[in-house]
Amino acid sequence: MLWNKMQKNKMKNSEQLYKALSERILILDGAMGTMLQRYKFEEEDYRGERFKDWEHPVKGNNDLLSLTQSQAIEEVHKKYLEAGADIIETNTFSGTTIAMADYHMEDLVYELNYESARIARKACDEYTAKNPEKPRFVAGAIGPTNRTASLSPDVNDPGYRAITFEELRVAYKQQCEALLDGGSDILLVETIFDTLNAKAALFAIDEIQDERNLSIPIMVSGTITDASGRTLSGQTAEAFLISVSHLNLLSVGFNCALGANQLTPYLETLAHNSEFYVSAYPNAGLPNAFGQYDESPEFMAEQIREYVEKQLINIIGGCCGTTPDHIHAIAEMVKAYAPRKVERFV
Repeated sequence: MLWNKMQKNKMKNSEQLYKALSERILILDGAMGTMLQRYKFEEEDYRGERFKDWEHPVKGNNDLLSLTQSQAIEEVHKKYLEAGADIIETNTFSGTTIAMADYHMEDLVYELNYESARIARKACDEYTAKNPEKPRFVAGAIGPTNRTASLSPDVNDPGYRAITFEELRVAYKQQCEALLDGGSDILLVETIFDTLNAKAALFAIDEIQDERNLSIPIMVSGTITDASGRTLSGQTAEAFLISVSHLNLLSVGFNCALGANQLTPYLETLAHNSEFYVSAYPNAGLPNAFGQYDESPEFMAEQIREYVEKQLINIIGGCCGTTPDHIHAIAEMVKAYAPRKVERFV
């Protein structure tokens, strides 16, 4: 009975998501890490009571905060919801056994993802209840891991790989199952610098769709790493799009690495060639000499105006350096603009 209820809820939320996308530009939240830095958490804060005797350092493991500082994670979600976000990302960017191996916390992966999704679900449900005309959605965040399947980490051995496709598939499948069980409406494969890694995630998600007889809205977001206009593994924007277009995606887009202005030509490539919705969540400009992001909310919103004037996007948010103030400014600006038309969803 509980499983059937969960399935019905996911179907209802999916219908609401597609309806909302047909009507307006949806707002994705901003940076989780930027907001968590404001709390100035130290080693003992990351550990909490439960992990106070953990043998290894854990400071910097932001995913762990979903267990040890869950109130802070919920507060960040609510600040973005209050700012106008329609879609909230779970605090799970590094939520695979591959990334958690850095902290010797592989056994916590299911719990980390489940709890992160549950926290985001709770916040979204609270805001949807306040305004049912503006339903809020949970996107299970799936990061690229800290290994690449396409490139060798050893310059002296170009044929060497630190990870296999199968290892990635298994790790991603575990993460995705937990994210769905915790209440995610969407699975967001993001900050893709190596499309082969992303393909392993997408393969795992496709397996889950078959096994659960479930259609999962999937967002795919790559990252252009520099002025060359390519991902780290060497693909152009168009090649990246072709590489992931075999699945029935909700959206394809780009995030991170670049500011809004620098991202424009690559979004144009996607918008003119894709049958999917297009998403974008750029950084708040480029980092300064101290690694900080200086772009104000108002300035960033004006940079993004070009996206909506050209009807390039359907989903817009912020990545590194963005805050609820940035998201609020963007949300207010895009209200006056229509979303990009997508023929297959008309």
